[in-house]
Amino acid sequence: MREEQKLARDVYMELGAMYPDHPIFGKIDDSEQMHTDAVKAMIEKYGLEDPNTNDNVGVYTGEDYGWYFTEKFNLLVERASISELEALYVGAFIEELDMMDINQCPKVVVETDNGINGVAECGKVYTGNADVYNLYASLLDGSGSHLEGYVRNIEAYIGKGNCQAQVLSQEQVDEILGR
Repeated sequence: MREEQKLARDVYMELGAMYPDHPIFGKIDDSEQMHTDAVKAMIEKYGLEDPNTNDNVGVYTGEDYGWYFTEKFNLLVERASISELEALYVGAFIEELDMMDINQCPKVVVETDNGINGVAECGKVYTGNADVYNLYASLLDGSGSHLEGYVRNIEAYIGKGNCQAQVLSQEQVDEILGR
């Protein structure tokens, strides 16, 4: 989760540089920095090893999944370079992916040979720890708010009610958006 939050921050920093006249990227990258810091604080609280040893944009050092985040960063930045509208879709994609991965084990974790055999074996659905559960709930609230911002900006281009879900089901996205 530490590197996933850093991924969001890093991509939004890149998008802010690509599209400096669009304020959403700069606002949300600040929030993602707070999310990254909150996850780091939880890692430190429980004496765990921080997978992120380099805070440079686009650099992911986690032994198990650093490769995944590097690959995801490059693909998302490349996709966002197509247009400002596509960059907004990238932002919405990241927030939907974050919400799915916060709630349950990310697909990449389940597919790795690590003893985790299903989506219910990590994430918010798995933890019984109140601190971690509350952190996940806070991250979900933030991602929901960010998704609303991205959808609002996308729909300024394509018309209200026309933005389609990319990772979550349309019903889940509509519920988050209060539709």
